[in-house]
Amino acid sequence: MGSSPTSPGSPGPSGHDVVVLGGGVAGCVLAARLSADPGRTVCLVEAGPDYGPRQRDWPEKVRNARALPRDDVWERHTAPHRVRARLLGGSSCVNGCWNTWGSHADHAEWVRAGGERWSAGAMEPYRRGAVDGMGLRTVPDGELSAWSTAALAAAGELGYSEVDMAVPGGPGRGRPLLNAVDGLRWNAAFAYLDPATRARPNLTVLSGALVDRLTVRDGRVRGVHIVVDGVRTTLVADTYVLASGTFGSPAVLMRSGVGPAAHLAEHGIRCEADLPGVGANLSDQPGVFLPLAPTDELNAALAAKEASGELYVSRMLVRAASEYCPDGAWDLHLLPTAGPPLFGKLPPGRYEAGVSAFLMKPASRGRVRLRSADPAEPPEIDPAFLTDPDGRDLAVLRSGLDKARELAGALQSLAGPGAGEPVQDLPDSALRDRVGTYWHPVGTCAMGPMEDPYAVVDGEGRVRGVSDLRVVDASILPTVPAANTQLPVLALAEMLADALSH
Repeated sequence: MGSSPTSPGSPGPSGHDVVVLGGGVAGCVLAARLSADPGRTVCLVEAGPDYGPRQRDWPEKVRNARALPRDDVWERHTAPHRVRARLLGGSSCVNGCWNTWGSHADHAEWVRAGGERWSAGAMEPYRRGAVDGMGLRTVPDGELSAWSTAALAAAGELGYSEVDMAVPGGPGRGRPLLNAVDGLRWNAAFAYLDPATRARPNLTVLSGALVDRLTVRDGRVRGVHIVVDGVRTTLVADTYVLASGTFGSPAVLMRSGVGPAAHLAEHGIRCEADLPGVGANLSDQPGVFLPLAPTDELNAALAAKEASGELYVSRMLVRAASEYCPDGAWDLHLLPTAGPPLFGKLPPGRYEAGVSAFLMKPASRGRVRLRSADPAEPPEIDPAFLTDPDGRDLAVLRSGLDKARELAGALQSLAGPGAGEPVQDLPDSALRDRVGTYWHPVGTCAMGPMEDPYAVVDGEGRVRGVSDLRVVDASILPTVPAANTQLPVLALAEMLADALSH
């Protein structure tokens, strides 16, 4: 029943066993795993381009693991927290290629919301499956710059033991797993939708297809309306799986009449399932950069590394615990970086250096809301960084900056204090103005038990009140893990694809 994945202008047959809405990290996993059964027809729908099964046909910027490409995104020149990939492979095509895992405390939170399948032990086979499926590898020594090497040693001198960043554990220093090989970004489309997978006759990959809304009546989905090259088309399936991400999935639900009734009424949308949690509970990881001034020695070492084609801004991190953190867990990432600036430019041979402190377990909650019922209109996104009424997030972040300053002090032979007032001494209002994001939003379609009025899905991603609809992406995580979210999302997609198959 599948049509050619390289013919995005032709929607092909409208009927499928499963329609997956969103071709990002989770969507690629779902399409590959669900279509492994030749008796099940699967259609993967992606709003952005699909550059095809051959890696060499993909733009060089997308393949380059040393950069953060920003061409195939929903909004150009927007606030950093609004950056969303719009191409097959999703965020794996635009992120830092880092993969880490959270703590046992994270799993305890998820078990309370979704049941035992979310425990560390139950998820372990899917974590390993995600590592293998995505082709993740450890950072080789040759990709460590003088800065990363020194930072690993300095963190050890400060008492941080070496840990495996890709398994549950405790605080420490180490290297992430990478979805990159010799500078090639190995995105989820490469990993999961290889030529053999794409050749399956039961798999349709439909790109350039904007999801408008689902038609929901009497607790069932009757079809999904998409727009391809300006032409409206309806796809029909037995099961609909929404994998449009933390910002996209709640927006599709709300346009479909699934969400907070009062908000839907504001936009003239008929409410089919009053779920106040849709778009609520947005959680992301804010951080602040502590700038440093590289020495001539460091600039020269970085320039030599760049000339050899092996300069990466960072290849290590520190998992740190503030005084507010439970024993055995961590609530901070300290990220020493040195290389070309993320924003702006510097003269040849000169580089940016510093240490970022990221708050990994924020208490603050933001939200996603519709601006209109038009699918082409980007949603309203408010991350609400550092707004928790008790002020705990700000206190943890300041603790992180103290630890970042300590680490920077151990690196002073390579980089001294930056110009201007020290970041850690800024008043609260000025510090809030410096806050950036780690780009790990979750929570806007959060799973939870039946008694939780804000739960949107159960532990298998089934949407409350809509029998044939599931959500499988980062939006279902009720809390953000103390980790980069790509590996957890790969694992949850592996796990829930397995649940869908049985």
